[in-house]
Amino acid sequence: MGEVLVLVDQVDGTVRKVTTELLTLARGLGTPSAVWAGPGFSDAAAAVLGEFGAATVYVADGDQYANHPVAPKAELLAQLVAEKSPSAVLIPSSAEGKEIAGRLAIKVDSGVITDAVGISADLVATQSVFGGSTVVHSKVITGTPIITVRGNSVAPEPAPASPARVDVSVTLSEAATKAKVTGRTEAVKGGRPDLTEAAIVVSGGRGVGGAEGFSVIEGLADALGAAVGASRAATDAGWYPHQFQVGQTGKTVSPQLYIANGISGAIQHRAGMQTSKTIVVVNKDPEAPIFELADFGVVGDLFTVVPQLTDEVSKRAQ
Repeated sequence: MGEVLVLVDQVDGTVRKVTTELLTLARGLGTPSAVWAGPGFSDAAAAVLGEFGAATVYVADGDQYANHPVAPKAELLAQLVAEKSPSAVLIPSSAEGKEIAGRLAIKVDSGVITDAVGISADLVATQSVFGGSTVVHSKVITGTPIITVRGNSVAPEPAPASPARVDVSVTLSEAATKAKVTGRTEAVKGGRPDLTEAAIVVSGGRGVGGAEGFSVIEGLADALGAAVGASRAATDAGWYPHQFQVGQTGKTVSPQLYIANGISGAIQHRAGMQTSKTIVVVNKDPEAPIFELADFGVVGDLFTVVPQLTDEVSKRAQ
């Protein structure tokens, strides 16, 4: 099996969970090699990449990857594809990742598949489409397969290795530097875990009745040390920020425990959470479609059920 390039998703030098998922997936396809683009590479980052099986880390640590969006990373990957002839390139299926994949495919004259949720040893990608109602199997038949993979599609599994560092230098084209980052505003982070990486997610939907109703959802989340999610109906109504939307047009989550409160279970929402390991549903409508996914269901008013659950969790945590 050949080399498989994995584009590292990192923030300020910290490797994000999706990268460990892609490295785990890449080990079943060939020999994983991580590609680091931007400043901040450190021994700690190398240790994380090695823990999940990276045999090589290609490091391009210039500031241009941070100061110019998307295009420089596509040119870096294009150079590595030309030099290394990898079996495949795996990229996180974020908005940026999918744009990088598209640009890379054009540069190296290859096919591209987006939003894969699995890849077999013969590089057949599995995609969940039409809100999760249809499963598609696809394969790139031209050039080097370029595949973006949804977060939380694979459980990260360590396979310790001692990666070799290889420094890479790329002379960027004029076109790649035309778009510039002119300013940055640091996101205000609360004490809750990141939604896409949380082991427990507590979500609210139309049933919370308004923005004030999310205080009940947040209370349970804080008692469990969980992230807060919301349905599209709740975010479109302005009850909760859009960055917490779970669903086909929001974020895909796959926690150990997903608690859906006042969410009917429209196919749009189900597409973003149906791979959760254990699903608990609280809804006063016994015919709500989301009960079809539930491992445990409670038919009742969330404003009665959830506070009781929060109190019980708090007691047991003392």
